[in-house]
Amino acid sequence: MIEIVRKGAEQAGGVVSLARELGIKHTSLYRWARVPAARALEFERITGISRHDLRPDVYGAKEPPE
Repeated sequence: MIEIVRKGAEQAGGVVSLARELGIKHTSLYRWARVPAARALEFERITGISRHDLRPDVYGAKEPPE
């Protein structure tokens, strides 16, 4: 499992809880090479991990605070 998904699972109360919230089987999370772009916003809502950290290729890098 990739590190960001592992961290997200911790935030969501475990792998099974995260998968349930996403509406997928928990074994699917182990196959992700990165969070799918179509799941990034939902993953962010569930875990609190920024979409910019999940998929900087889609959402761009997080802006530094001024």
